[in-house]
Amino acid sequence: MNVGTKSLLWGVHAFWFHPIAVLLAWIELYGLPNWKELVCIIIHDWGYFGSPNMDGNEGEMHPWFGAYITDFLFDKSNGLMENGSYSLLCLYHSRHLSRAMRATPSKLCWADKLSIKYDPWWFYIPRAILSGELQEYRALHGSMGENFKTHRDWYNWVASRAIRMGKQQSSDGISFHPQSPVEP
Repeated sequence: MNVGTKSLLWGVHAFWFHPIAVLLAWIELYGLPNWKELVCIIIHDWGYFGSPNMDGNEGEMHPWFGAYITDFLFDKSNGLMENGSYSLLCLYHSRHLSRAMRATPSKLCWADKLSIKYDPWWFYIPRAILSGELQEYRALHGSMGENFKTHRDWYNWVASRAIRMGKQQSSDGISFHPQSPVEP
């Protein structure tokens, strides 16, 4: 079984827990979501299903699946995602794809980052170990020059960065809805 599928079943992006943490973060940042935003919160990471990695080429494309679903359900744009659409809310929850497409991250990005606040280390780390995600995440941060003695040290570093980023970006008003691509 691929790491992406394991992540969705019992890992960091578990379909039965991660959306709850993202919802709590969304409520903290923006108040209650409307029902379409709630669907986006629930499905935004479903694209990890079948992915052999989390941050590799395949894993980084995971937002497209949620974007296609929400485009079909709500936007009905025939694949031409438009500014302010729910499909872009899902698609641009990824900072990687936002940068690649020269767009501003959506507000779902910041709720997703802040969600780690609602996922304590004693619950997060065992799921990340069981799914195989922790090895990939720690290797990625090790290649960035970060060296942590324990999984909990790593988690504390990641959580503090993600929480700070989520609160800072959302409070700056950077993206309350998906924005149009940035002009060159």
